[in-house]
Amino acid sequence: MPLSPDLIDTIRDQVNRKDLAAATHELSPLDIADLVALFERFEQKPRAVLYRLLEKQRALDLFEELPPALQGELLHGLQDSEVTQLFADLDPDDRIWLLDEVPAVLATRLMRDLPPEDRELTASMLGYPQASVGRRMTPEYVTTRAEFSVAQTLVRVRDRIDQAETVYTIPVIADGRRVIGVVSLRDLIGAAEDTPIAHLMEDVVTATVMHPAESAARLCTERGFLALPIVDSEDRLVGMLTIDDAVKIIEESETEDAARQGGVEPLRRPYLATPVTALVRSRIVWLLVLAVGATLTVHVLEVFEETLAQVTVLALFVPLLIGTGGNTGNQAATTVTRALALDDVRPRDILRVLGRELRAGALLGLLLGALGFAVAGLIYSPAIGIIIGATLLAICTTAAAVGGIMPLAARAIRVDPAVFSNPFITTFVDATGLILYFLIARSVLQL
Repeated sequence: MPLSPDLIDTIRDQVNRKDLAAATHELSPLDIADLVALFERFEQKPRAVLYRLLEKQRALDLFEELPPALQGELLHGLQDSEVTQLFADLDPDDRIWLLDEVPAVLATRLMRDLPPEDRELTASMLGYPQASVGRRMTPEYVTTRAEFSVAQTLVRVRDRIDQAETVYTIPVIADGRRVIGVVSLRDLIGAAEDTPIAHLMEDVVTATVMHPAESAARLCTERGFLALPIVDSEDRLVGMLTIDDAVKIIEESETEDAARQGGVEPLRRPYLATPVTALVRSRIVWLLVLAVGATLTVHVLEVFEETLAQVTVLALFVPLLIGTGGNTGNQAATTVTRALALDDVRPRDILRVLGRELRAGALLGLLLGALGFAVAGLIYSPAIGIIIGATLLAICTTAAAVGGIMPLAARAIRVDPAVFSNPFITTFVDATGLILYFLIARSVLQL
């Protein structure tokens, strides 16, 4: 069941009144999922107070489940010894998620306080590019060999069960740590102990450490893998991407895309735990960009001011035409951006996408244009109906084409399509749509 709003208000009131005994009593029956939901609704200082009320193991379990941004904030409210212990107890891949969120000074201190072996392991993962799967894999796993028996492999699993992050998919390696197959824990348990691993192992699919994390995550989830072996440039096994991390990567990517398509920067933390100043910062940049772009629309209206003065009814349709063009372009951009994320299309498919969107835009324009012609022609005059119908056809065709190719162009120049597409489409379609509108009006009305 969702966390009760009354319970949240009760705990907030207890913290404000510094009645920590009562708050501890309310926290005790909550499971980890409820605690995560609770912490996401508190600000930084009360969150640190509540965290100190938890017993050690529950506190660690909770910390591992919190979003990295909240983990970083929480560290600021804890003592150095608590911070050091929390960071050391995290799995190596979870440490990387956290280090990507905290300030550089704190990241350096956290790394310095790690035990030498953990520090070396974490540092090696930090050496991979930010968006690569090498930053998201776990280096803690169990391997076996084709010549080993099921019994030998199960002994290896039991020996490393406390250190390995995943044991459900076990890579089969040969000399030089080359991956030649995988075997599942389920198959091991169901087989006779003397069965050679060579009889059980299946073909393996791998990704390289430099592969984009999102692409590797989608490969993992689409194939239904519990873990995906990660290899280096010489095909040597260096890590595993687990299904839970793959899902987290995809969720983060889709959250970013959704935010940027709406003209905001992703918050990277729950809404109620985000300061108002951070909300403003996430929105102001694109508002300024769009405001500057809108001046182009104003300039177009100024250029055709004389046309508007002669036929004032034309001004009534400006919001309709601008809105239709923007919506058509954004629909196309959203569809193609999603297809890019799923690897359904690539930048080299730009001509095919352009052809499809031209046809789709023209059909949409015909349908909307016919409706616009009928309504405007009946209410005003046949000439106005022709202008509105023809403009809707032109705007929809242009907007769909531009919206379809913009994400591909963005990917080709290594810019995030979600960031680049919609602001550009809004500015471009508004201006070009008005130019088309007034040119068609001048032609039809002989102005």
